[in-house]
Amino acid sequence: MPDTSISTLTSYYDAVPYESHPFPQSAIEHLEAIAFLFGLDAPPPARARVLELGCAAGGNLIPFAARHPEAQALGLDLSRVQVAEGVAAIDRAGLANVALRSFNLADVDASFGQFDYIVCHGVYSWVPGPVQDAILRVCAENLAPKGVAYVSYNVYPGWKAREIVRDAMILRGGPRDTPEEKLAYARGMLEFLEQSARPDSVLKKTLDETMPIVRSASGYYLLHEFLEPCNSPCYFKEFAQRAAGHGLAYLADAEPSTMFVQNYGEKVREPLLRECGGSQILMEQYLDFLVNRTFRQTLLVKQERAANIRYRLDAARIRAFEFAGVFATPDGRGPTLDAGEQPCTALRNVSMVLRLPVQKALAQVLDAHYPASLPFEALLAAVIERTGALRASAEPAVLAMLEELVILGAVRIRRTPVPAAAEVSALPRALPSVRTAPAVAASAGQQPATVCNQWHEAVALSPLERSLLPLLDGTHSHEMLAAHLAAEVRADRLRFVQNDRPLTDPKLLDDFARQQVAQGLKDLRRKALLVA
Repeated sequence: MPDTSISTLTSYYDAVPYESHPFPQSAIEHLEAIAFLFGLDAPPPARARVLELGCAAGGNLIPFAARHPEAQALGLDLSRVQVAEGVAAIDRAGLANVALRSFNLADVDASFGQFDYIVCHGVYSWVPGPVQDAILRVCAENLAPKGVAYVSYNVYPGWKAREIVRDAMILRGGPRDTPEEKLAYARGMLEFLEQSARPDSVLKKTLDETMPIVRSASGYYLLHEFLEPCNSPCYFKEFAQRAAGHGLAYLADAEPSTMFVQNYGEKVREPLLRECGGSQILMEQYLDFLVNRTFRQTLLVKQERAANIRYRLDAARIRAFEFAGVFATPDGRGPTLDAGEQPCTALRNVSMVLRLPVQKALAQVLDAHYPASLPFEALLAAVIERTGALRASAEPAVLAMLEELVILGAVRIRRTPVPAAAEVSALPRALPSVRTAPAVAASAGQQPATVCNQWHEAVALSPLERSLLPLLDGTHSHEMLAAHLAAEVRADRLRFVQNDRPLTDPKLLDDFARQQVAQGLKDLRRKALLVA
């Protein structure tokens, strides 16, 4: 990659830092689970060596290191500004098992050693061709024999239309000097086109699809997605062929539900099964056209492991997972064992109807324990206890429903337990990395704050939750927490409002503080911030 290209990209990311936060789909525990789902054993995350290419300020890598103190993590990024920010965060957290370096990823060689997992999110499409080849080379040469690599990128056909919008934004915004000017002028261009485009034109249809994204997205996202010097989408089939040229094989998508043709209806399923002749790559390329896909998150393994990949789900492997899920019903009560059909909404807003008692009981158990995970045998035992069903009839029904939930993407899976609290304890405890996070400690202006939970998600914190979290070390009772909140209110660092008026009466204040502790702990548990 020429020095001028490196300089241009470095300057751009220094001037417009990419927002650094966890990406759940790239969580190492998630990658391990997907590999296992499709027939491959991957290294346990607890002691894994992980490399992230394009780590920004470490928002995706540091939480992993905090969860797994015996793992080793290394992040590389061109931007010195973002790396410095991440190094400061590591120092504040006192983590010794993660390092960030300002480094050109194209210069990674054998001296870096091998890694069990390599993650490259939001980089591949946004760098020149030689750097794309370098990414795939590193994923091949620096990946351990049983390792898994994750690469995300923009894809056609969905980006064909978006390129019209990008070109228009660059035409007017590209020549401007500052990022703020570029964005303002680019948005002005789109507003002009939206007002002027003919109702029956391709441009009008493209703008109708894209403008909601432009209006709702943050400035940094628009600058990187639409105004960055590089953005080179490709077809999925082309990416898979390019990866194969580096000795890598396609394993799966980070969202496996997109891979199962039965999720697209019978009119799609039968013709594609006949057409694609067992080729998963060809099948998914057809599906990309069907849904006009714009973005992919691909898992790769070494070519020699391709023969062991199995896309037909294996019951023995389903049984070996930990499961977690939520099931919301229209009445807000959650699933019951009442007679009749029960519509509900699961993870990813998947709509389903529970009909059998075993299905209702399974949904009940998962929902009650969420965000904690449960193994198959524990789920089966709980279903039998709730329904009185015999194991001989309950077991295949539970297994069938879990497999269906996996195919739909309506349940979360892991190879090892997620130690989230299934209930609020008398002495609640939060993740140490969350209790000491800068977002929790900062209180000026009560600005919105986010932290990473045990499912590798960024979750927002209310001022009340930020006030409680530093004390959740397993030594403070609910009464002690209520006294703390009341003291914070009296010191004017926290405000309680009741009936649209600040609450100041001492007796009412103490009672209200107890209520707020109960609600706050309930919310923190559901956000997967309390540990078992």
